[in-house]
Amino acid sequence: MTPGKDAMAEPKPHPAGNSASAQPLRSIALFTDGACSGNPGPGGWAYILRDGPTGLEREDAGGQANTTNNQMELKAVIEGLKALKRPCLVDLYSDSQYVLQGLQTWMKGWKKHNWRRKGKSGYEPVKNVELWQQLDQLIQIHDVRFHHVRGHSGHPENERCDALAVEASQNHR
Repeated sequence: MTPGKDAMAEPKPHPAGNSASAQPLRSIALFTDGACSGNPGPGGWAYILRDGPTGLEREDAGGQANTTNNQMELKAVIEGLKALKRPCLVDLYSDSQYVLQGLQTWMKGWKKHNWRRKGKSGYEPVKNVELWQQLDQLIQIHDVRFHHVRGHSGHPENERCDALAVEASQNHR
């Protein structure tokens, strides 16, 4: 599936403005997961995009030889959002509290303090700052709603993303 190209959602105004020429937002579900064998070690990320109106799906996965689980969780969301060709209403489903808390709570403070977080001895750089900054740019394009799913609890899309991410990590040993 190429979200943003085939099916159209019911018109919803883009959050950036009320112009009559603004394109309607397509409703997309984004399911993500990351995996790592060792921390750091070989890792993988995966996503499933589902177009709301049509149900068409697209999935992708990739990995790195030396990474962390948190980096792969972030990369899964980044790659899923990068696959969208125009602004969308995105329901993001993740089992990563790190990703969800970062996006919903921590990022605002990090940006306020020039991408630094409060540590034991004052402010220190945010870990994985390049990934967080890339994610920050991408979520400015879309209207994103956040949903936590429990990992390894039988959630079909989360289980599929986990399997794809694990397979990708094994390809990077």
